[in-house]
Amino acid sequence: MDVAILSDTHIPDQKREIPDSFREHIRNADHVIHAGDFGSNDALADVQALTTNLTAVYGNADPDNIDLPPVASVVVGGVTFVVVHGIVNRVKRAVFSSEGVVMNREDWLDAIADTTRSRVDEPMVGIGGHTHEVEDTVHDGVRLLNPGTATGVGDGVSTTMMTVEVADGDVDVTVNTA
Repeated sequence: MDVAILSDTHIPDQKREIPDSFREHIRNADHVIHAGDFGSNDALADVQALTTNLTAVYGNADPDNIDLPPVASVVVGGVTFVVVHGIVNRVKRAVFSSEGVVMNREDWLDAIADTTRSRVDEPMVGIGGHTHEVEDTVHDGVRLLNPGTATGVGDGVSTTMMTVEVADGDVDVTVNTA
């Protein structure tokens, strides 16, 4: 099964649209995951029009009335993908009654890994956005992916998304640039 993973599109405030090559990946995927910061309800509707199988969460730059959860999960090819934007470590907030605000890369890694572990047993992959930086790493035993920003928002940031082939519990990740 092929999964298209994207995040941080920030449409229309910072960019106008998802690049055509990325739109093609979304159309061709068996499932699409968006890790938040669509930027508008119209941007969400645009992605929904490209796929019938979308798992998505809201991010800190999404409008208050966007109809998306803070955390979502989906099983594809025997692997559970847990999706959270990554601005807050919800586990630390719940357990330690702290704000759990993500301030650096280590906080981000903890936030995605903690949330993923709290939702599912193996095999699992945690997906987050927010930083606009591509990540494919294992942190505290959890595979973590961040597709970067699908519209290249930010200074010196590349326009990226991921495509993932999932078969028999194996996950093969490709970083795509536009």
